[in-house]
Amino acid sequence: MANPKRKLSKSKRDHRRAHWMGGLKAAHIGECPNCGESMMSHRVCPTCGYYKGDKIISGDNA
Repeated sequence: MANPKRKLSKSKRDHRRAHWMGGLKAAHIGECPNCGESMMSHRVCPTCGYYKGDKIISGDNA
């Protein structure tokens, strides 16, 4: 079984972990089917308050 010869420094370890899975990715932004405003996918629309055709948020926010 292979073992490391020396302790890996925190700096080297953190540099490797910084780019895991390609780093940060852009948000998935789509169009609300109800009002047409831009919104993040799989979330309630902040403008109209609808998600998958159902009114989720009511009141002053939507």
